[in-house]
Amino acid sequence: MTSEQTLKDRIKNLNWDQINQTLHNKGFAIVKQVLSERDCDTLISNYDADEYRKTVNMERHRFGYGEYKYYKYPLPSVITDLRETVYPHITPVANKWMQELGINKQFPDTHEEMKQLSHEAGQTKPTALILQYTEGGFNTLHQDLYGEVYFPIQMVFMLDQHNRDYTGGEFVIIEQVPRAQSKANVLTPGMGDMILFTTNFRPVKGAKGYYRVNMKHGVSSVHSGKRHSLGIIFHDALS
Repeated sequence: MTSEQTLKDRIKNLNWDQINQTLHNKGFAIVKQVLSERDCDTLISNYDADEYRKTVNMERHRFGYGEYKYYKYPLPSVITDLRETVYPHITPVANKWMQELGINKQFPDTHEEMKQLSHEAGQTKPTALILQYTEGGFNTLHQDLYGEVYFPIQMVFMLDQHNRDYTGGEFVIIEQVPRAQSKANVLTPGMGDMILFTTNFRPVKGAKGYYRVNMKHGVSSVHSGKRHSLGIIFHDALS
């Protein structure tokens, strides 16, 4: 059995009913040890390889302090497997959000079809990226939309172990609650853990039905060490 098949099997055998319930109710969910330590080490070791279409200095663009690189097509097999295998499990949540908020949109059953929607809109550049932070590194609050066509859920995988390889650097999700103060969710996933979370907003049920809560994500300051993560967005970009 290949490592890719093993990864696909791990994803297939996850408790998706429970994951999707948490994702629907909170707008995010942590899933433990989806990537193996070998998967994580391989992705980090290839950070300086010629696998990328663009490198972004975060400080230069006032996005924070650190660096990230966008992969180019064809993507590494582990990333392709993650996009194609996770997507159909979470699409029911995305479609339910659209229904609850009265948005006339439904997403296709397969990631290949979702990618085609992006490409038809001129969004043909892959959005999978690897991020690297050293001491003092951080990422400002943001959303990863990349164009008019976007899938409302994305994922991040931690590639290092918190409090062993680095300290600080928590994953932060902010809920901008209408007519109220914002709420911060501070997460410290371990190596290989997957965070599924909303790209833009989620529905919340109120007294008069569902309303829209906007959400942004970022990374708090790294106190020591080096932190890597893999970001996977299911739609592609204009540039």
